[in-house]
Amino acid sequence: MSRLVLSFSLCVAASSPLATCVDDRDADFDWPQFRGRRASGVAERSSLPVTWNVETNASVRWKTPIPGLGHASPIVAAECVFIVSATSGDPNPSLRVGLYGDIASVKDDSPHVWFLFCLDRGTGRILWKQPVTEGVPKIKRHTKATHANSTPATNGTHVVVFLGSEGLHCFDTSGKRVWKNDLGLLDSGFYMVPAAQWGFASSPIIFKNMVFVQCDVQKSSFLAAFDLGTGAELWRTPRQDVPTWSTPTIHEGPDRAELIVNGYKHSGGYDPLTGRELWKLAGGGDIPVPTPVVSHGQIYLASAHGPKAPLCAVRVGATGDITPPADATATDSIAWYKNRDGTYMQTPLVYGEQLYACKDNGVLSCYTARTGELLYRERLGGGQTGFTASPVAADGKILLTSETGDIYVIKAGPQFELLATNAMGDICMATPAISGNMLIVRTKAFVYAIEK
Repeated sequence: MSRLVLSFSLCVAASSPLATCVDDRDADFDWPQFRGRRASGVAERSSLPVTWNVETNASVRWKTPIPGLGHASPIVAAECVFIVSATSGDPNPSLRVGLYGDIASVKDDSPHVWFLFCLDRGTGRILWKQPVTEGVPKIKRHTKATHANSTPATNGTHVVVFLGSEGLHCFDTSGKRVWKNDLGLLDSGFYMVPAAQWGFASSPIIFKNMVFVQCDVQKSSFLAAFDLGTGAELWRTPRQDVPTWSTPTIHEGPDRAELIVNGYKHSGGYDPLTGRELWKLAGGGDIPVPTPVVSHGQIYLASAHGPKAPLCAVRVGATGDITPPADATATDSIAWYKNRDGTYMQTPLVYGEQLYACKDNGVLSCYTARTGELLYRERLGGGQTGFTASPVAADGKILLTSETGDIYVIKAGPQFELLATNAMGDICMATPAISGNMLIVRTKAFVYAIEK
């Protein structure tokens, strides 16, 4: 039996969480969470095309329409691509992209249905779609957001979907529900204007048999762990922070594992088994969005809204309160600290010896990752286009996606070289996934597989 047929049969026919479409899995195909393994955004052994054309289908393996709206990124387990979307009673839901400072919410009180889709990786065919929940959203969304912003996570047998106030849900890879948890009202809107509701965006992550969620919201923020098999809450640690949109990261070091979170009042590391705080860093942009990234023995944190916009590298193994003095550029626990170089929406990328950080106006800066030395600063696009999706990398190439659907392919290295600009012809807010030699791109209306 061919690999494709076997995968399809198992996806459709599986009846238990362990009889899944990943029995024949290949780790090179897996992109299990937001930004892939450990949120690195890097696929080590992939080979991606430099150019493609969605109008002529050049290097387009497949294209699948997805109803509704969703900024949740695609994730991949073996031959399954998972997508989350929210449909509403509005036949033409608005989505306003670009560079603007409007804090308004979208007024749409129509009933919504949230779906989890499973697509065949080889063909793009929808193998199944499962309704996750339905009802009028409990919290309104921002004009640039959707009601399905959070990227799902998978370990190859379970798929976890987080919908904020609409709950935390777990399915097996055949689409059978395993458990669900109602975590209450989770309002991560603008803390200075509580009436401005923006929806929810922090994504779940999986480590061993645990699911972690970061819920920095208007009231009673917390970090929590749940049993992957049953949904039982394992621990919950209160956090004294304002609403954030960041996804946590797990780092396994030689001496300990850390659950690392970004924040405004409280970035830090926690013991994933107990929720005990390991270290704390205060101060930054007041609406943190980027996910922490770990490489070269350093934890890279970025934020860029409000009076400060820091980009910094915390040394792995830090303990206690490591908040630096106001004018410090390095401390015993912080390898380097830059007050105005942080990114607002995009998670930075570490690839090889360089760190790449792109602001929401398309200004891309490249640094030596270990020292923070600025190597170059260049603008992508004409300065009028927003950038929200985070960069990904493979095969010596960095890919950065604009909100209007242009994907810029940059040569990795200490000198700037633009290799190509590829137009998707649609709004692009979701971070792409890389699976094998395939780039999987979600636009407003479609999911594309790009491959040589």
